Amino acid sequence: MTVGEMLAATVPMARTLNLEFLETTAERAVVRLPDQADYHNHLAGPHAGAMFTLAESASGAIVIAAFGDQLSRAVPLAVKAEIAYKKLAKGAVTATATLGRPVADVVAELDEGRRPEFPVLIEIRRADGAVTGEMTVVWTLRPNT
Repeated sequence: MTVGEMLAATVPMARTLNLEFLETTAERAVVRLPDQADYHNHLAGPHAGAMFTLAESASGAIVIAAFGDQLSRAVPLAVKAEIAYKKLAKGAVTATATLGRPVADVVAELDEGRRPEFPVLIEIRRADGAVTGEMTVVWTLRPNT
């Protein structure tokens, strides 16, 4: 099962929005929100809540891809998120997530018995490439005890 398939199977909101997981690696996750009238706002573009879920889902995908081998000893949890809506979004939008810290540094903290935190940076783009939103989600790996 791919990371995208796993998230779609275990996260009902990702299924509800019909998110498409285009790329999920430890370096980058790319997730697409198709243009769907049921999730439009009053301007006929994707609703802010749908774009938030898109970006948060992209962040979760990269976290699972980067730290999936740590799941037997730690649970990934989102700690906080901040989003900025930059331009009007229309049509399908795509979120691209990247890790803000090297995987090895995060795992080293976990090895030391600490609860590491790390940012995931996400850009949301329209089909024409314009950035419509930027989001940062801070994640932690909470050790299983």
